[in-house]
Amino acid sequence: MSGKEPLLSALKACILNIQADKDSITDCNPHLASMCDILEVILRKGIRQPVLGLRRRDYWHWMEQLPQLDPCGRLSQLSVALEKTITCKKVLTAQGRGRHYIRQALNQKTLAIIIQHLRHTPRLLEWYDPESSVLANERFSEPFLSLLLVLSQMNLTLDLQNSSFLDESWLLPVCEMYDTVPCRELGLVLRYTDRRIFISEVIPGSQAEADECVHTGDIIDGINGICLRNAQRGEVKYQRAHWQRIGSSCMYWLCVEAILLVLWFLTIPSMAMLLPINSVQAPYNIEHLNLISSQLSLL
Repeated sequence: MSGKEPLLSALKACILNIQADKDSITDCNPHLASMCDILEVILRKGIRQPVLGLRRRDYWHWMEQLPQLDPCGRLSQLSVALEKTITCKKVLTAQGRGRHYIRQALNQKTLAIIIQHLRHTPRLLEWYDPESSVLANERFSEPFLSLLLVLSQMNLTLDLQNSSFLDESWLLPVCEMYDTVPCRELGLVLRYTDRRIFISEVIPGSQAEADECVHTGDIIDGINGICLRNAQRGEVKYQRAHWQRIGSSCMYWLCVEAILLVLWFLTIPSMAMLLPINSVQAPYNIEHLNLISSQLSLL
C-alpha cells in the first residue's frame, strides 16, 4: 500500500468541517452524510469474503458478534445499542442495521470503543486483509482511531427514529410530526408500494387539507407507535382494529397523529428514483380509508 490512505484524509476533512459547527450536530449538517459514507467505506475495505459462504460478509456481521466475544462483560453499553438495532423494524438489511448501529455509536460516542475492541479480538480482526484494509493495518488503524477519538469529543444528536431509508442511503428525508384535532374523516387516500404506505391524494375540503401539513407523496412511517416499514396491504386496517379493541374511552381522546417522511425530491434527487410514484398500486376505497385514517397517529 502507499504511504498515505486517501480515505483517512477525506475523513479528517469531513470531521474538521463538522467540528467547525459549534452547535449540536444534527442530521441537517451538510457534511454528516459524507462522513458516514467514508466511515462505511473504511469499515468495508479489505473484508475477506468466505470462499464457500452463502452470505456475503459486511461490517455489521462482526459488529453483532463483538459483545459475544467479550468474556469480561465490558461491552454492556454496546450490547444494549446492538439490541436496539436488532429489534428495529425500520431496517431490514445488513447494510441498514450497520448504519443504524453507527448512528447510535455516534450519538453515544462509542465508535472508537468498538474499533478498539475489534483490534483486540483476533477472531474478528482476521476478517480483514492486513495489506488492503485500514482496520488490520497498523500504519492506518492508529490514525483512524485517533480521528474517531476526535469525533467522540463532538456532540452529535442524530434522530434515531428517522431510520426507514438507511437500507438504501445515508441521505435521509425530513421526518415531521403532525397533530390534528380528532375527526371522523382525515381525508387521505393511501397506496402501498415497495412495502411502504404513500399518501396518493389529500381529499379537497378534508381535515388533512385544512391542516396543510400532509402532502401527496408523503410516507406514513408509523401508526400509533407501530412501525409501518415493510408494511403489507391491509396493515392500516389491522392497526385500526387493534385500537378499536382497546375501548371507546381511549378512542375518545386519541388525536390523529402519524410520522411523515417528507421526500424533498429537488434537494435529494436520489429519493425520487427510490420511490416511483407512477408504479404504485390501485388505491383503497376513499370512504374506507377515511374511517381508517380517523385512527391514524401522526407524530
